[in-house]
Amino acid sequence: MKKVITYGTFDLFHQGHYNILKRAKTLGDYLIVGVTGENYDAERGKLSVQDSLPERIENVRKTGFADQIIVEEYDGQKINDIISYGVDTLVLGLDWKGKFDHLKKYCDVVYLERTKNISSTQLRQEKNTIFNYGIVTDNILENDFIFDAEYVSGIHIESIYSQDERISKTICENLHISYEFNDYKQFLSTVDIVYVGCKLEDRYEYIKEALINGKHVISDSPMSLDTQKVEKLYALADEHKLILLDNIPTVYVKTFNQLLSIANSHVIGEIVNVKCSLPLEELSMYYPRSTYDAMYFIICILTKILGRDYQKALMKTIKNNDKIIYQKIEFDYENSVAYGELTQSIQSDSHMELVGTNGRIVVPNLWWNANYFKVITNDTNNVRRYSTNFEGNGFRYLMQVMMQMIKDKKIESLRLSGNDSVEIIKLLTKI
Repeated sequence: MKKVITYGTFDLFHQGHYNILKRAKTLGDYLIVGVTGENYDAERGKLSVQDSLPERIENVRKTGFADQIIVEEYDGQKINDIISYGVDTLVLGLDWKGKFDHLKKYCDVVYLERTKNISSTQLRQEKNTIFNYGIVTDNILENDFIFDAEYVSGIHIESIYSQDERISKTICENLHISYEFNDYKQFLSTVDIVYVGCKLEDRYEYIKEALINGKHVISDSPMSLDTQKVEKLYALADEHKLILLDNIPTVYVKTFNQLLSIANSHVIGEIVNVKCSLPLEELSMYYPRSTYDAMYFIICILTKILGRDYQKALMKTIKNNDKIIYQKIEFDYENSVAYGELTQSIQSDSHMELVGTNGRIVVPNLWWNANYFKVITNDTNNVRRYSTNFEGNGFRYLMQVMMQMIKDKKIESLRLSGNDSVEIIKLLTKI
């Protein structure tokens, strides 16, 4: 008897799940289905799983394809399952291609192409909670925002749009996305949520067109350097009851918000200084950014910590052979100061530190993408270490908030509002 095993979360069970189980069943005589446990989903950063484990197991059982259903509870369990159950073939979705080739020494590994053309209408008729997601890009390496979104339940990665046919075609082929478009109107007809990840000068028109066509939007920031245009975009979003969010994942992750709570609770006393350093090359490994994008990001983070009630803002720029290699922005408040450094093409470390009258908070390298920080208090010389589960580049946490906002019918983010965005752009262009 030939045994086949496959795994999945199977949340919000839909036709794509049904099809992969059906095809897996045809590859053998006995099908084992591993349904991921709730703790394991949380550990690997799978967010917004809406169906309980018993519900997900029951949905798999009702298909009639599974001869045996097990629970996947820990990383590395697949090897033990393959050996314990005498499995001949492991079946996974094509989006995992190559990731589990190391298991070929234990059994055959088959990657199945996922179901294409699962329309948003069809999915919503089934569960009323799944949304098609598409990406506007001019970067052939724009992959992280695709991978991270796949960890948020209720999102179906559907389409890629690029003016450059080579880029859209390559991304779709490499990542097994259903559709690639060079016509923006056609692209918009296939999606419910649009991520605009392209160069600054093109963002405004893409966002405007998406909002006019009734699509929720996440955009790289700034959306434009013209505050009137940005105000118009938020007015459009409000008019059509749509969500428009800046792609600043840091403000949505648990670690950063925990840091803000501790800073505001006077654990380290009154904050007198906030400083952060940001090498553009390091940030671009996670978010492809221009200088304007990076400075917007720094201003956003500093003003989230100390607020916008500063008395003076200054910027210093240093060039080498007409190329910017160092920029420093400084905010002077009544009783504190904040500054951020942006470096390019020179050796520097990334770090963040908040200094208070009774201690400090230190965030290590890659502070914008960190899952760890420590609090050091002067009076007791005590060091407290805080860590939270953090996976990917942070984009999944932003997407999780968007999905919750859609569910709650809210269009204004408390983490980073439209007014926040406009004020940051005003400051950025002023200095």
